[in-house]
Amino acid sequence: MTADVWLPIPPDEIDGLPEGPDYRFWNGGEDFPADPADCAFYVVPYMKPSPLCVRPMGRMSNVQVVQTLSAGIDHVEPGLGRLAAGVRLCNARGVHEASTGELTLALILASLRGIPDFVRAQDRGEWLGGFRPALADKNVLIVGYGSIGEAIEDRLVPFEVARVARVARSERTTARGPVHPLTELPALLPEADVVILSTPLSETTRGLAGADFLSRMKDGALLVNVARGPVVDTKALLAELETGRITAALDVTDPEPLAREHPLWRAPGVLISPHVGGPTSAFLPRAKRLLVDQLNRYVNREPLRNVILTTGASTG
Repeated sequence: MTADVWLPIPPDEIDGLPEGPDYRFWNGGEDFPADPADCAFYVVPYMKPSPLCVRPMGRMSNVQVVQTLSAGIDHVEPGLGRLAAGVRLCNARGVHEASTGELTLALILASLRGIPDFVRAQDRGEWLGGFRPALADKNVLIVGYGSIGEAIEDRLVPFEVARVARVARSERTTARGPVHPLTELPALLPEADVVILSTPLSETTRGLAGADFLSRMKDGALLVNVARGPVVDTKALLAELETGRITAALDVTDPEPLAREHPLWRAPGVLISPHVGGPTSAFLPRAKRLLVDQLNRYVNREPLRNVILTTGASTG
């Protein structure tokens, strides 16, 4: 049985790793730390380009687990077809909720209260007063109600919002209220003052916030994207922003990163952060806890957490 574990964090910096496997440090460098064919458990480098992350996967003939350190798995999907059947793909549910929830609230508050305008006025030495909208009493719609969507709602509650509506792929009931299916999204959009995208990127959600979606948003509404850039149709968003009818706060864009000359930088009413929802001081301790738990489960042949799919398994 192969026993190599590839980690993007130096193993001597992770307390509690189980004995048994040979731990190899690889965070995307040109040289592999060992023969990929001997890797049984591959932890994908964090915040690295997709081609780099999948580069060793075609040679990982004995890998049993692929573990991402992100909530999304779209960056490793191109490599899944290179793997043998039976490989479990796990995501990092539980790692990014705190950071992404914080940034979502920061983007909403900064956009509504005009913080970018204040910063620019400070640079000019100008005292810029005025009346700004509050988050209090707003209707908020969360599109994508997984663990990150739940964390966002946790942080919305103290701000006295009027209502939170929740949308996910399938209908269900939670302690906080109903989760509506995607089919009900067109009816919910016109009621929302703030629309938050926190959905995974899939064939269903790619381009979800297109011209029809955006046209259904009420005048003056704010679109917040902390999901993936391609969930939003950039051309359609630019058309709406240019009219001034809606505003946007984007942690992710399509394309990404934005070129210096891209019109989204200069579109009216948009606040852009450079895909920083996850990488904060909260990331590393939570990532380490996840890896220790998963690897102890793996060594002890216990069920793994966060299994998204198994290669070769039917999805019908």
